[in-house]
Amino acid sequence: MLRYMTKTYKHQAQQTEKSRAASVDATHDDARDERRHTGTDAIALPSHVAGSGTLDRLVETARDYAKAATAENTNKAYAADWKHFALWCRLKGTAPLPPSTELIGLYLTDLAAPNDATPALSVSTIDRRLSGLAWNYAQRGFALDRKDRHIATVLAGVKRKHARPPVQKEAIMADDILAMVATLPHDLRGLRDRAILLLGYAGGLRRSEIVGLDHGKDDTIDSSGWVDILDDGAVLTLNAKTGWREVEIGHGSSDQTCPVNALEQWLHFAKIDFGPVFVRTSRDGKRALETRLNDKYVARLIKQTVLDAGIRSDLPTKDRLALFSGHSLRAGLASSVEVDERYLQKHLGHASAEMTRRYQRRRDRFRVNLTKAAGL
Repeated sequence: MLRYMTKTYKHQAQQTEKSRAASVDATHDDARDERRHTGTDAIALPSHVAGSGTLDRLVETARDYAKAATAENTNKAYAADWKHFALWCRLKGTAPLPPSTELIGLYLTDLAAPNDATPALSVSTIDRRLSGLAWNYAQRGFALDRKDRHIATVLAGVKRKHARPPVQKEAIMADDILAMVATLPHDLRGLRDRAILLLGYAGGLRRSEIVGLDHGKDDTIDSSGWVDILDDGAVLTLNAKTGWREVEIGHGSSDQTCPVNALEQWLHFAKIDFGPVFVRTSRDGKRALETRLNDKYVARLIKQTVLDAGIRSDLPTKDRLALFSGHSLRAGLASSVEVDERYLQKHLGHASAEMTRRYQRRRDRFRVNLTKAAGL
């Protein structure tokens, strides 16, 4: 197989030099075609059915539903995966359609061990790229056999040679989150950011779940959940990766550290009683706008308050920023609470206890000493 793949690669390399000029000239036209072609374009009326206003509207609605089948960030990642693969094919003097398992095997090889100055991708990124290609081929009416030997054996070899333990973000512990909140000002923007940090930490929420909250059910079409504030706390109804779930957030031990109180303060002074919960503010930080915050803002907020609070000040600034992200909130909650694991699993919305344990940092290490239990 390797001899065959090498022969195929050499043949393509020879063809590349002959067709490079034509490929580069056609790049812009092809790029425009790629931008016009989306996975939902395959949804159309059958050729034997006459179009009408009603049917055309149904087609557009069906395309919207198909687009909503995967998360927006996933759609963007898959689109970028296809764009990169299509460009790679053009530079090699070939085409991405129809799918060729031999060609994709060579593509994966180039990602793991590029011949030029391009940095090699991690195994997880390569695996994600392959998933993106399989999805894009499916939207174009093709089936990509990931178990084909030209793909499976190359990917297995890449994983065996280059796989590394997953890089986990640092957990933000209880003392850390309190120090981070203490750095925030007491203007309207500070109230909002305080509510984001405390609610995200207490709920073990993802970035998208935080900014996707609405004040009430069905307030906006781009919502991923809503908030109900009750006497005993707040209940978040979320449409997450594993489906709909409820997250209960109780009152804290003091008003200064209570996520429910922080949320109520923000909603009251921002005068929000409908639509997105977390929105942008005016430049002077005194007026709430209507635009929903982007989930990237949560990551920037975490990184900035980590620096301001002096967390992990023993490291250079660049390393400190790389240690923390939006997932640091979920990891912090999972690592801090001392409750039965099943309650934590339900709270985080994990399908398995094993996934919950991945978020726990240092919590269970050496709690059970099997060495002594074995009599040593």
